[in-house]
Amino acid sequence: MRIVSHTCSNTEIVCALGAARSLVGVDSDSDYPPEAVERLPKLGRDLELDVAAVEKLRPDLVLTSLTVPGHERIVGALRQAGLPMLVIDPLGLDGVYDSIAQIAEALGTLKKGRALIAQMQADMPPIEPRDGRPKVLVEWWPKPVIAPARQSWVNDVLFLAGGINPFEARDGKSVELSDDEVLAASPYAVVMSWCGVKEEKYRRDVVERRPGWSEVPAVKHGRIHPVTEAFLGRPGPRLVEGYRALVRICREIA
Repeated sequence: MRIVSHTCSNTEIVCALGAARSLVGVDSDSDYPPEAVERLPKLGRDLELDVAAVEKLRPDLVLTSLTVPGHERIVGALRQAGLPMLVIDPLGLDGVYDSIAQIAEALGTLKKGRALIAQMQADMPPIEPRDGRPKVLVEWWPKPVIAPARQSWVNDVLFLAGGINPFEARDGKSVELSDDEVLAASPYAVVMSWCGVKEEKYRRDVVERRPGWSEVPAVKHGRIHPVTEAFLGRPGPRLVEGYRALVRICREIA
């Protein structure tokens, strides 16, 4: 089977299922695992996928998604080109597990898919905090501040890690926040997980200098943490690493 993967998470799922050899092309943001993706044609960034280049690779299946605003345009272009597709759109952590199962079934590796899901579940045991769950604001983007909302898998991963998203009741996959909304929520920690930005370029001073944020408990007590978006923003196997980072952050607050 010839597979083109559009989005980092789909690429990582394919490789975790032992099907890396089936990949014939990936989007330019897919960077893991390096030994699998370095050899492959890069077909443009996540929201700039070169559909004509995808067609030239004659894929049996294109794995794409609706996880990021703007993906619907790429999905529409792939559909218009008549390419065979599987569109992934996970809502919550159970949705991530369902996506892994869907991809595994399409690749004929359903047994491996079930094993991968079981391993992820075993690696993310629920933490029950003794003194209540600390509110942790995860930032997808710094300006404007965009955070996970009710349909995001981050809610579930954070809850398993012993914390809680102060905006988990807000409808949608993500929500744009005003300074006043964050001040009212008073998160105990802020996690910078800015999508499309390398972790070494995350800057805590960007958070600290926002109007009024000096009164936010997270800022007041210096609890501003970088966690690469590769561990929290990609709905795939490395959410386990995001969970582990959040466990450390929640325990530090306690």
